[in-house]
Amino acid sequence: MLKANGEPKFMALYEALASDVRWRIMGLIADNEMNVKDIATLLELSPSIITMHIRKLEQAELIGSRRIRLNGGTHKMCFLKQKNIEIKLPSTSITTRIREQTISVGHYTAFEVHPTCGLGTREKEIGVWDDPRYFLDPERVHAAILWFGKGYVEYKTPNYLLPDQIPEAIEISMELASEAPGLRDHWPSDIGFTLNGVSLGNWTSPADFGRAARGKYTPEWWHRNVNQYGLLKTLRIDSLGTFMDGECMSDVTVEDVMLTEKFWTLRFVVDENSVNVGGLTLFGAGFGNHDQDIVIRVYQNDLHRLRNT
Repeated sequence: MLKANGEPKFMALYEALASDVRWRIMGLIADNEMNVKDIATLLELSPSIITMHIRKLEQAELIGSRRIRLNGGTHKMCFLKQKNIEIKLPSTSITTRIREQTISVGHYTAFEVHPTCGLGTREKEIGVWDDPRYFLDPERVHAAILWFGKGYVEYKTPNYLLPDQIPEAIEISMELASEAPGLRDHWPSDIGFTLNGVSLGNWTSPADFGRAARGKYTPEWWHRNVNQYGLLKTLRIDSLGTFMDGECMSDVTVEDVMLTEKFWTLRFVVDENSVNVGGLTLFGAGFGNHDQDIVIRVYQNDLHRLRNT
């Protein structure tokens, strides 16, 4: 059973449920796997429309898919992953407060990148592709997309917590994908995350997305044969460990990542020694399928509040 509440990471779930077409798709595959073409035929919709709905259902972890060889071709077979959902509504007894801050994609403070690599604003490319020198171009602070084949980018943000505020959890939300020459539906990349020098673990991006469609917010001038959109991922660190979209990624807890430091340092890494060295693309506001930059949410309790309850 999938258990959800009002946390931002479940917004994709509620969006996925808010569609009659998507409910009909789930009804069709509740007991039997079906491919996109058959679903489209039964619902009398185009395969491209069904693919869009399938993607939303997959992002919400409501359905899964697998590829099989059949009749000389490759078919994507979809199946229902969840049978029940439990939603916990807000309670007046909750004392946790949420502080949210945003980091623009171009506001990195350190980097080491290797081709293929590059940057772009919402209006134009920055410099020349595959030349790491342009990652120090003054215009890079306006970047809304960046990509590299291996290496890292690092961001610093102030710690706005007061001495009497206790961080219960921290969530980092961003849209990201692999980085392939051109576009690749299968291009795995092991992307690592560190906070304040502590390794949080790795997540494997499946692809450099964009062959099926342009990014929803990607500017019209942007090249059609390169990075179009990524997946919106939410990294959560709390007292139980570190989780990517609810899946355990490591045993690192919120107590381990030194949130008392004056500045927090966040790093995205593609290690050349990883099994899948497939690069990284970071999408900011104005690019991809999610109109946002890197969002950090801090869940906190106030000591004086706790003493008075």
